[in-house]
Amino acid sequence: MPTLRYAILEAPSTLGLATDDVERLPDQLLALGLAQRIRARHAGRLAVPPKDPTPDAETATLNARAIAAWSPQLADAVEAVLDAGEFPIVLGGDCTIVLGSMLALRRRGRYGLLFIDGNADFFQPEAEPNGEGASMDLAFVTGHGPSRLTDIEGRGPLVRPEDTVAFAYRDHKDQEAYGSQPLPKALKAIDLPAVYAMGIEAAASEAVAHLTREELDGFFIHLDADCLDDAIMPAVDFRVPGGLSWDELGAALRIALASGKAVGLEVTIYNPRLDENGSAGRGLADVLAAALGTAAS
Repeated sequence: MPTLRYAILEAPSTLGLATDDVERLPDQLLALGLAQRIRARHAGRLAVPPKDPTPDAETATLNARAIAAWSPQLADAVEAVLDAGEFPIVLGGDCTIVLGSMLALRRRGRYGLLFIDGNADFFQPEAEPNGEGASMDLAFVTGHGPSRLTDIEGRGPLVRPEDTVAFAYRDHKDQEAYGSQPLPKALKAIDLPAVYAMGIEAAASEAVAHLTREELDGFFIHLDADCLDDAIMPAVDFRVPGGLSWDELGAALRIALASGKAVGLEVTIYNPRLDENGSAGRGLADVLAAALGTAAS
C-alpha cells in the first residue's frame, strides 16, 4: 500500500439540505482525534454562504446559485492540497460537496468517482420532494440535471458516468415511490444486494478495477455515513434499514486505498445531533482511522 500525506479540509455545507446539523460533522470527527490518528495536517475550514428556504425557480433546487458559486471555492481548496502533494480528506457537510471535490479533479484531468452511499442520489429536480440537492448530487456531478449545477465552469460533466461506480446503495423503494430517474447504463452500479451476493472484497475489487483503468488519472472516494447499517449509524437524516457493517466499509476503503490510484476522500451526512450516545461518531472515526492510518506516511 502506498504511503500518503493527509490534509483535512472542513467543508461544512448544508446547502443541499432543507435541514441543518450535518455541518457539525467536522467538529465531531476532529474532537474524536481523527487528524492525530492519521497524522493529518489541518488545511482550513471553508465559510459557507447562507441558505435560502425557497427552491431556486430556474432549477427547482434549494440553494442552486449558492452551490454553483461555492463549489469552485471548495475546488480551489482541494487543488491547493493536491498541489502540496497531499491527499485531501474533505469533511462535510452534505453530499453536494462532491461537486466541488470533483471540479478540482476535472480541472486537472480525467478522474473517476467511487460513490459509497446508502442512496443512489440520482433524483431529478421535479421528482425530489424537498428540492434537496443532496438527493441529486450523483446526477448533477455526472451531467444529469440543470446546467447551473451540471456544467460548473463549463466543465460538465465533472465526472463521466462511465468513470463512476455507485456502491452499496439500498434506496430502491424510495426511488420507486418518488419516481427517481434510473441510473444510466454507462454508470457502473454495485448496489447493496450485489455487494452481499459477491462479498465485500470481491465487490470492492470489481469497483476499484473499473476505476483504475488505464485511461483514468485516478479516482476520488465519496463516503456518505448512511451507507452503514442503520443499526450502527442512526445519526443520519434519512434512515433506511440495512447497510454495510463497520468491517465491510473498512474493507472497501482499504481495497480502494491499496490500489494506489485513490487521490482523495470526502465524508458526508453524519449528524452529531442524532448521535445520542456518541457511538456512531466513534465508530465512524475508528473505521476512517483504521483504513487511512494504514496508508499514512
